[in-house]
Amino acid sequence: MSTTGKQIFTTLESDGTLTVELADSEWQAPTGNQVLVKMEAAPINPSDLALLLGPADLENADYSPGKLVAKMPEPFNSGAKGRHGQRLPVGNEGAGTVVATGEGEMAKALAGQRVACVPGTAYGEYAIADATMCLPLGDHSAQDGASAFVNPMTALGFVETAKAEGQDAIIHAAAASNLGQMLGRICRADGMALVNIVRKQEQVELLRGQGAEHVVNSSDDDFMAQLRGAIDATDAYFGFDPIGGGKTVDHCFKAMEQVAVGKMSEYNRYGSNQPKKMYIYGRLDLGPTILTPSYGFGWTLGGWLLTPFLQQAGMETVMRMRQRVIDELTTTFASNYTRKVTLEEMLEKDAVMQYSAMRTGEKYLVTP
Repeated sequence: MSTTGKQIFTTLESDGTLTVELADSEWQAPTGNQVLVKMEAAPINPSDLALLLGPADLENADYSPGKLVAKMPEPFNSGAKGRHGQRLPVGNEGAGTVVATGEGEMAKALAGQRVACVPGTAYGEYAIADATMCLPLGDHSAQDGASAFVNPMTALGFVETAKAEGQDAIIHAAAASNLGQMLGRICRADGMALVNIVRKQEQVELLRGQGAEHVVNSSDDDFMAQLRGAIDATDAYFGFDPIGGGKTVDHCFKAMEQVAVGKMSEYNRYGSNQPKKMYIYGRLDLGPTILTPSYGFGWTLGGWLLTPFLQQAGMETVMRMRQRVIDELTTTFASNYTRKVTLEEMLEKDAVMQYSAMRTGEKYLVTP
């Protein structure tokens, strides 16, 4: 027996026309370890926006009730050729109540429970989710649990990655974000030194007010001196960058090398032997990543995504991380929202223009 309801879909045509619409949808009865979740809350994360809207021209889009039509500029339209013509549901994570289950034991155990889940289709009245990717919320509300996966597990994943690679300190860019604030709380609890890079003085004050020790402002004239000082104090030669485009990674590598060279007892024309590593985990800036290698040869730049990390981390580590999220859901991993919107309101111009800007402290929650 199927269930019907409303769902947000995004479609990009080969001519660059992007259509995002609220439309009728049908969910088949869950099978195996699947569950059917009646969705109650779902956050709008940067990772959702990449598929939902991308870099489309939203200012000049055509808005009508439950629908927007925009143009996707080049080279982004050609770069998304693989999705041309596909009508895709959106929404990485959310929370709601399990209203039907498959025959699997893990699924049946969740019947009637409120859960956080990662269906990839959370912007709908219902979603089919795998029971292994559901987190029972107990007495927590759907709003408390809506952001229980992506940001909490990513922040914990950064610390797990650093520890696995023998690091005692982390550099994090765009650190005033919801995820960045979670990472700060984790690092303070776990004794992991953290260098926070932000771009506004009010963000410096925000993080310092939360107990952050090392906060540097990329807009200040002495930014590089600040960054070198923080690296010198923490030995942070390892970091994570959600910006992607521009020179953030380049600045980090340069500051790392300058600190390392300053500690050398004798000159080496090839630079320091200090290993330096940065991971890019987002594309807040869609421009090219600019590197001007002047930091020796001991540097590595890689990419980091949550799903591959979880697949490689092992079940014991993942279960430990999940339990910590539940135990600290309203403290370490609490999320705050600027505004709640229905599925219909999510496609109104004022809401789209605000949440697509991805400003610090302006996180939206969709309430299907």
